[in-house]
Amino acid sequence: MNTEQFFSALWQDYTEIAPQAPVIAQALQSRGEQLINDHVAFRTFNHSPINIERLEPIILSLGYKRFQPYHFEQKHLDAMGYVPADDRQPKIFLSELRTEELSPQSQHIIESLVRQIPATMKIELSLMWRGILWQPPSLEDYQRLAQESEYAAWMSVMGLRANHFTIFINALKTLTEVEQVNQFIESLGFSINASGGRIKGSPQVFLEQSSTLASTQNYRFGCGNTAEIPTCYYEFARRYKTTDGSLYQGFVAASADKIFESTNSKPHAEQ
Repeated sequence: MNTEQFFSALWQDYTEIAPQAPVIAQALQSRGEQLINDHVAFRTFNHSPINIERLEPIILSLGYKRFQPYHFEQKHLDAMGYVPADDRQPKIFLSELRTEELSPQSQHIIESLVRQIPATMKIELSLMWRGILWQPPSLEDYQRLAQESEYAAWMSVMGLRANHFTIFINALKTLTEVEQVNQFIESLGFSINASGGRIKGSPQVFLEQSSTLASTQNYRFGCGNTAEIPTCYYEFARRYKTTDGSLYQGFVAASADKIFESTNSKPHAEQ
């Protein structure tokens, strides 16, 4: 599988549970825009057969290289950014939850999920859009996780797949500012994640970002109950040149911290 096939498969899975994404993409293309994907992000659990250490080799097999680690103390997350050999390809952001920092009850719930992953499971590229590798949790367990870690709750029902794709604003011709993109997205009927402000970051840190609130879907839990849950969202990024004249390739932890909240079950949005 080559890089183009990999991202095509990710996009197909992503758009099936984030129907806002193809609507936004089509609306921009109707304006004559050619969309470039800045980066794709994934989430996982650290003490599991699908942690960053296990997944990294298949990312590197596509020609990617480690760029920079990131840490999110309040959300109990570690992450790694990866850059492609061909700068026309998207960057990859892979994060994992430090499960040992959660309460014993939440740890037990997560352990009961990851214990279901077969020890002989092959770590291959198709795993990156496989979704959950365990039986759906109960609604009670999902809600318990959400009280302590929205990230953990999301992982318990969404699993391993592209959490979001990102439009590279620098490549747009008709909407060149992040706020212009935000207003365009709202004109389509979608909400912007306002946690930490409508625009995260600044030219001073060489990156500005915004995002929609995640799409939602009715989900059937293992207990048989059905409830609405957040799925995936669309992000927008504008990058600036650094002091050496090159375009900034990394991520800003303070901004990413708020972007994570696009999938919160009680999201931040301006009304």
